[in-house]
Amino acid sequence: MRVKRGSTLAQMVAVSAISFLGGGAAAAAVPVAAAAVRLIPDATGHIVVGSQFPAPLTTAECESELGFACYEPSQLQQAYDLHPLFNRGINGRGETIVIVDAFGSPSIASDLQTFDQTFGLPAPPSFNVITPEGAPGPASACGNDPFGCSDYYGWTDETSLDVEWSHVIAPDANILLVETPTSETEGIQGFPDIIAAENYVIDHHLGDVITQSFGATEQTFTSPAQIYSLRSAYENAAARGVTVLAASGDQGATDYLSSLTCCYATPAIDWPSSDPLVTAVGGTQLHLNAQGYATAPASVWNDSYSPIFSPGTPGTLGASGGGLSTVFSRPSFQDGVARVVGNQRGTPDISMSAAVNGAVNFFDTSDPSVAPGWSLVGGTSEASPLFSGIVALADQMAGHSLGYINPELYRIAEQPFNGIVPIWSGNNTFSFCSPNVTTSCQLVTVQGFQADGFYNDATGWGTVDAAQFVPALARGAGPPYF
Repeated sequence: MRVKRGSTLAQMVAVSAISFLGGGAAAAAVPVAAAAVRLIPDATGHIVVGSQFPAPLTTAECESELGFACYEPSQLQQAYDLHPLFNRGINGRGETIVIVDAFGSPSIASDLQTFDQTFGLPAPPSFNVITPEGAPGPASACGNDPFGCSDYYGWTDETSLDVEWSHVIAPDANILLVETPTSETEGIQGFPDIIAAENYVIDHHLGDVITQSFGATEQTFTSPAQIYSLRSAYENAAARGVTVLAASGDQGATDYLSSLTCCYATPAIDWPSSDPLVTAVGGTQLHLNAQGYATAPASVWNDSYSPIFSPGTPGTLGASGGGLSTVFSRPSFQDGVARVVGNQRGTPDISMSAAVNGAVNFFDTSDPSVAPGWSLVGGTSEASPLFSGIVALADQMAGHSLGYINPELYRIAEQPFNGIVPIWSGNNTFSFCSPNVTTSCQLVTVQGFQADGFYNDATGWGTVDAAQFVPALARGAGPPYF
């Protein structure tokens, strides 16, 4: 995740007032202005921050008061058809999801407890935090202005999202949060600490699946060799039977520049999601009613054209990251989709919910801009932890860690009754105002990829019906690694 606030704070939601219900009583109306609702894009999680949300918002409240949809845990559990698995005792028990975040969040343990109690979720059997590369510094080190600490607080939001929503999908899985002391933005910056921390987890087999809601544009590294020098954790994971996931990015078919401004005028994708040893998780938009049943098929996540979020300002939000790597050639598991990816590694591999118009509630009391704690979030930062829960369920059903799943994912994708739900509509074309023009908006459009019901570079193979997909993935797994 690359937390970029600053000038993007001028991108506001054009709504006049909010009135939310919490605990059965009406809350006071809150004017929607800069201090109330802000759209704060970052590279792998587009956060819709509400300053005074006293309770999680229902779909009806979001649609009527904000003009876009939002969802609660029960809706996504229904949307991904998890209840047949839960009813069989397939809930993640005995598995451990590893979440890697720079800085972490000092309030995450109590925040998860509040999230679980609010939505009637069980506490995870264990929740632990480790800092193998050193503990992050305190928030006080970044000054008194909360937005002077935007990098720090962006990571507390990210941590809450990752922990809380991986837990929604696999509520009985253990959770291990791995905090690192250096933020990742673009290029190599935070990756030495991240890779070392992940190697520690893998060497000690502390978890079964690792989710990473961060990435850096391939072109922001000094050379492909620099990326190759950072791959040791993913090579280690493949050898030791640990699944590694990464968010595919949020700028559609392009991505951020080294300057942390949007964007390259040509196609670009993120690493580590572009690494063939990593499963890249892209984004879809769910269309759900209050019970979590689909009112329309899922589509490619692309909020950049939404008049709700960006009237007259294309690209203020995001779209499912995906495209062709400039570093990695086509891996053998993608030979069957060579007509789509050509000679390069294509991303993403699979997709989950990511749309801001379909955001999810999260709880974070560390970030002062989210006071008193409830807010909304979207982006592939949501999709990767969601899919980590799916992998944990499949690990439990198989009786062992599935490890490197990409070859099996692509094999079962072309088999019947595989639980993969193809995406037929939408694209990840992305438009934005050129960062080289400061006095007006010179529109730049990077042509993306169209969903077509087959593998595509907007959503990969599509999304999942867990009741079918989890058994299919578990059946295809090889022998245990340990």
